[in-house]
Amino acid sequence: MRDYSPLQVCRRNYILSIIRSIYALYGFEPLETPALETRATLTGKYGQEGEQLIFNVLKSGNFLGEMAAAISPTDYRKLKPLISDKGLRYDLTVPLMRYVAAHQHQICFPFRRYQVQPVWRADRPQKGRYREFLQCDADIIGSPSVLCEAEILKLIYDISSRLRLENFCIKINHRGVLSAITDPEKETLFCTIVDKLEKVGFQQVMTALQEADFSGATIASFSLLQNFKGNNAERLIQLQTAIGHTDQGSKAINILTNILAHTHMLGLPEGGCVIEPTLARGLNYYTGLVMELTIANSLVGSLGGGGRYANLGNLFGATELVGVGFSFGIDRLYDIMEAQNLFQGIPTFSTEVLLTNIEENGATQLLHLLCQLRLHGFQSELYPQQVKIKKQLTYAHKKNIPFVIIPEQAVSVHHCYILKNMQTGVQNRYSWSELCDALRTALAARC
Repeated sequence: MRDYSPLQVCRRNYILSIIRSIYALYGFEPLETPALETRATLTGKYGQEGEQLIFNVLKSGNFLGEMAAAISPTDYRKLKPLISDKGLRYDLTVPLMRYVAAHQHQICFPFRRYQVQPVWRADRPQKGRYREFLQCDADIIGSPSVLCEAEILKLIYDISSRLRLENFCIKINHRGVLSAITDPEKETLFCTIVDKLEKVGFQQVMTALQEADFSGATIASFSLLQNFKGNNAERLIQLQTAIGHTDQGSKAINILTNILAHTHMLGLPEGGCVIEPTLARGLNYYTGLVMELTIANSLVGSLGGGGRYANLGNLFGATELVGVGFSFGIDRLYDIMEAQNLFQGIPTFSTEVLLTNIEENGATQLLHLLCQLRLHGFQSELYPQQVKIKKQLTYAHKKNIPFVIIPEQAVSVHHCYILKNMQTGVQNRYSWSELCDALRTALAARC
């Protein structure tokens, strides 16, 4: 959980402005949900490993009483429900489905919503992995059509392109591909282990599968999927050979084929997304397409992920309410953009012009001039003390304020003003009637 400097906030807001604008372009509406959710809402959706990362919030008052006295403090699984009935949200998808279930009779379906809010996970902090991070979700609820998947994939591509990300890759798979090679009763465990592939490597995943007593056929099939090469068309042929004879495999291949055809019609270029047959996404609620945004040769991990979920609504009393969505992780996006020097040329100043304060007894006139600048739409501030001009220029330089106004002689809208460009050092003299036009032109030239 970190503080963000003004510079970091400006850069994060730049990322968010692009994401929000494209979400709106695609017809998504904003939604917000509380930071706290009940344990009943949070538990049973993320798998065993995910549930261990939920931040639980203690009950108020004397919550232990006689019931807890009989339970060993080391038996945390039994103790936890007694001392905590709420937790910080783990993601935005589960709260979304809780909201949709509660308001399903007022919502117009398909419901296209986006949500930009922080989530919390009690994880071990490291590069690209934080305990508090900002997620930007876009979901379509209430339609089983694979056109929704295609739109989400094109949305991911458009945002990544607008952010000018280098070497990004949108990986896709279908849970049916993995279902086709494993025992249905062990599918969740299989996906949990396979989801660690990028983190721990192929050999450790193979070892984990063996230790979990998966069959030799399942392990061999996974190894075969891992070695698939070529473009999407070639990989679909390889999938057809490997799992096309199974019901799950045949269905998954048909869905992947249709989604790719739809993305092509939407303008996604060839290779804009890549079939990765071992992509699992560890969350329990995914049932169909899964997707992930990554950067080649990066140690940060995925920049976002998502997929199709068909049964999550059932847990909240909204039966047969399907959904598909994707979530960008702003903190990892920031790290990658910083590493790729993609913030160059992005305005990071909040003040556009500094009005200097060098004349004694001129406060009344300076404040009047300050009001006039703001009325004309300029983000302005007045240096509050009467000090040497060098100190005020140093202040403007440190704050990255692009322009400084230095009034000449008595302050009045009828007198002249020096407008100094802090980047070039060039300064020109203007009357008040000329000053606003000159400043507006100069600011536009920086954009």
